[in-house]
Amino acid sequence: MVVIPEGVTVEIRGMNVTAKGPKGSVSKKFSPIISIEKKGNEVVASGSEKEKAYLGTVNSLLANMLTGVSQGYSHSLKILYAHFPATLDIKASTILVKNFLGEKHPRKARIIGATKVEAKAQSVTVSGPDKEAVGQTIANLKASMKIRKKDCRVFQDGIYEAAE
Repeated sequence: MVVIPEGVTVEIRGMNVTAKGPKGSVSKKFSPIISIEKKGNEVVASGSEKEKAYLGTVNSLLANMLTGVSQGYSHSLKILYAHFPATLDIKASTILVKNFLGEKHPRKARIIGATKVEAKAQSVTVSGPDKEAVGQTIANLKASMKIRKKDCRVFQDGIYEAAE
């Protein structure tokens, strides 16, 4: 059971759940082994005793959806380098990492869903209504800045979570 916050609408069609709010909309498709229904201002997932673990997962996903469309998710990252100043260039749904470790060709990372990426100097902000898409975009960016063919203890350039 998850309470729907004010300003958020939830639409359930079969096993597809769509939440819309001030920060955007998020849709997810769930397995048919459980039932999801809207009762007043709550979304209730129910099933048998065997699906108890899956019910907990569904409730967490529904709560994340409702939080994302009402408040949004945002992460601050920082680009660190020693010799070669790496820069980010955002083009459509791709992030280009230029001059990382002095490389001539830019590295690429994919932006997932409706996630927004803003880069100013060394600070990067990744935000969006879908928690999974924001996390996957950050993972793609970190993976694209992985150090290859060099000793990572010496070359510690990369992108890291910013201290807040």
